[in-house]
Amino acid sequence: MEKKLVYTGKTKDVFALDNGNYLLKFKDDCTGKDGVFDPGENSVGLTIDGVGDVNLRMSIYFFEKVNAAGIRTHYVSADLANTTMEVLPAKVFGKGLEVICRHKAVGSFYRRYSDYIEEGADLPAYVEMTFKNDEKGDPLVTKDGLVDLHVMTEQQYDDMKAMTQKITQIVADDLLEKGLVLYDIKFEFGYDPDGNVMLIDEIASGNMRVYKNGEYIDPMTLSELFFA
Repeated sequence: MEKKLVYTGKTKDVFALDNGNYLLKFKDDCTGKDGVFDPGENSVGLTIDGVGDVNLRMSIYFFEKVNAAGIRTHYVSADLANTTMEVLPAKVFGKGLEVICRHKAVGSFYRRYSDYIEEGADLPAYVEMTFKNDEKGDPLVTKDGLVDLHVMTEQQYDDMKAMTQKITQIVADDLLEKGLVLYDIKFEFGYDPDGNVMLIDEIASGNMRVYKNGEYIDPMTLSELFFA
């Protein structure tokens, strides 16, 4: 099948296929700073051998589970030998939106709301959304903001929130079976030509904050534990 490079990303390259779908090529480049891995950083900081492979493996594992649960995603198939994933075409909301689901009060959530909650306290699958904008520090945006700015409809917001909470529970339950506790996770969503919301991008260890016996597990260690 013919493929044409359409976008070079920080951790993945995107190719157009002649069947109308797209091919994601997972790379070993990671976001970080000064050679230290950090999923929150906006630039490539280091290359870790095999990280593209483990990110793809985990994405395949969870996308298949999410699809089986009847939740719409862009996942079609994958080729581990070439570290690629075939996906359905999807448009992003606005110029890109990140959706975070939180089971525990940590990170930026705790920094913002520490007057009202203890660090590490349980949260009821709290969903928040931020615009992807490095210069503005990924600003938070409310449901009213997204609807009033014509980024999405009220129905799309409600669907995305419900899907986020269901997918987060699927991931959390799976990790718990391995003695791992999910604190929070970051997703990206898009929509098909009919406006239906679908999960896009990846479901990999670099997008989640996971603890074991109260200790934070870095993404590469998490991937090793997950597939042990």
